[in-house]
Parts: sequence; structure tokens; C-alpha cells
Amino acid sequence: MKRLSILGSTGSIGTQALDVCRNLGFEVVALAAGSNVDVIEKQAREFKPRFVAMYDEAAAKRLSIALSDTGIPVLSGEEGVLEAASVDCDVVLNAVTGIAGLRPTIAAIEAGNDIALANKETLVAGGKRVMDYAAEHNVKILPVDSEHSAIFQCLQAKGDYSRIKRLILTASGGPFFGKTADELVKVTAADALNHPTWNMGRKVTIDSATMANKGLEIIEAAHLFGVSQNNIDVVIHRESIVHSLVEFTDNSVLAQLGVPDMRTPIQYALTTPERCESIVEPLDLAKICTLHFYAQDNEAFPSTNIARYALSIGKTATAAFNAADEIAVAAFLDGKIGFTDIPKIVEKTVEMPLPAGDSFDEVFETDREARKFAASLV
Repeated sequence: MKRLSILGSTGSIGTQALDVCRNLGFEVVALAAGSNVDVIEKQAREFKPRFVAMYDEAAAKRLSIALSDTGIPVLSGEEGVLEAASVDCDVVLNAVTGIAGLRPTIAAIEAGNDIALANKETLVAGGKRVMDYAAEHNVKILPVDSEHSAIFQCLQAKGDYSRIKRLILTASGGPFFGKTADELVKVTAADALNHPTWNMGRKVTIDSATMANKGLEIIEAAHLFGVSQNNIDVVIHRESIVHSLVEFTDNSVLAQLGVPDMRTPIQYALTTPERCESIVEPLDLAKICTLHFYAQDNEAFPSTNIARYALSIGKTATAAFNAADEIAVAAFLDGKIGFTDIPKIVEKTVEMPLPAGDSFDEVFETDREARKFAASLV
């Protein structure tokens, strides 16, 4: 039995995490979300947490009225979300979207709560500062992303990080696999949101289409596993059955396979090192028959290399990368810029003057300034 606090409970990861809790009988002590009152009300009535938190204060007022017959307290604003991150529990699952997930991660660390991390931006923006802070507080950062979970599972089996030669992240290739740079100029938001494999939020789906998600994952993997970006590769794997691989110094390669269902990495983050019965369907390799792998086209999809460039700059360049990507993706979804403008805006923003990044305050400062700069480019 584990006690969980779930941040971002109404999103894709949050709802699937509750599927896992429902299956394994885990206690949910707190729920936090942005503004989706209808969904979190149902969640609260089913799981009966100690309290719920809504980032949007108007939504919190509506939820408080809706839950008035239950006696479940409703907290509001960022303070409420931070309270959910700090509550006494075994694991905080952070599935908050964007840079807004960094402060809850810091709060969870300060409370001594282990973190199942589905918020890429925590490590993309916070990087080594987050990992060092977690180590100081003896807090585990447990990856939820399917790629990082796969690497984590392979390394659990091997048990020796010093023998890593290469991490190989797999990518579905998104909806535009095989298209040239010229063909991408005219694609629409509707085209980009039509992902062939995964059911994700709008921002993450666009990042998959631009391949910026692999750039974010390279940055995250470098911090999670202490591996140089020069030893992290990306390979396109359309079936999304092999979730990532680890190559060791003897050239042996371990891989983690499974059907494309986020409830598998979510469950492993919550139960590691134990493995429990799952509601995810088993993998039938005979039915699949073949698996395909392709090299990444960095000319048509430059975002991954821009992320590598940001990582090589150091300072707070990866925080600027993340901030600019959020602004550019939102502008694309609003019809203000074209698809191929996204990496152009991100690259120019990464090159802006940056602080050293010795504190979380400098990370948040970079985030604010990078957003302003990227917005000016839009």
C-alpha cells in the first residue's frame, strides 16, 4: 500500500495514474489540477483525498461548492498546489504541464517526498540543481516518461551506471515522419495534432511532431543518468514497442519492450523495484512480427540538435529552450506562426544573454526573460 499525491490529476498522465491506483488499491491523499472542475470532482468523490487543490482560483471556488457535501477541503492557487506537493505521502506524481511543474518539484523535495516525475521541464529547466537538491534531501527522482523509464529499468537490471556506453532514446517520429523540410512549411495544427501512436496533451503532441520532445528528453536523460549528451542517441521506431535501449561497454544492448501504454511506466515508477500485476495488455511479438528503426532527419527536424546546442552552452540555456518552445508551440496552435517557425524562434532565444544558473531564482528569471524574447519574435 502506498500513499500518493497526484499533481495534474485531470490530464492524460494523471488520469492514467489513477487507473494504476485503482488497480493496485493505492491511497490518494491529495489531488491537484489546473481548472477542470468536472473531472477532479469525480476523482475526489471516488478516491476521497484529504484535500484537493486547483491552480485556477475561480475553478477552486466552483469545486468547493461542488464538493460541499463531501467535507473535502479545496485549496487554491499555486500555494494550494505546493501544499499538495508537500503533503505527507510516499510518492508525489508530478504531471503538471510546463515550467509550472518546477516549484512543486522543489516543494516535494523539501518535504522529503519521492517524486514520480512526468514533468520534463523540471529537469530541462532545473537540471543539475534539481538532482543535487534531491540528493541533499535523500529524495528519489523516479522517471515516468516511457523512454526514461525504459532506461531506468534496463539500468536496474544491470546495476552499474559506470559501464554505460550509450543511451538510445526511441522516437515514434510523430505524424510527419518522412516529410521534407519543404513539405513541413504548409502543415497545419490539425495535422500536427494527429499523432499515430500516443494519446497526449496538445503541447506534448506538437513537441513530438517537431521532435523537440526528443531534445527535451536528451536534456532530461543527461541529468537523470549522469551521461554526456555525446553518449545519447535517438532512433526512430514507428511501432513504439521498444521504449529505449542502453548499450554497455561490452557492446551488449538491453532494451525495455511493451505495448504503447503510459500506465506501464507510471506503475513502475510507483512500485519500483517491485513489479505488480498490470491492467495493460501483454506484448504479443508474434502478432507484431516486425520492428523497424530509422535514423533521425535532423535537417527537416532541427529541434533535437538545438536542444543539444542549449545543453552544450550550459548556464540556463536549456531553461531558455523550454520557455521559447512553450511560447512558439502556443503561437503555432493559435495560428500566429507556421510549423517550421517553431525551431527558428527557439534557436534565436537560446542565443540570448543568459545568467550562470547557480540558483533556482536565476532559472525562473531566465524563463521569464526567454518568454518575453520569444513572444517578441512571434
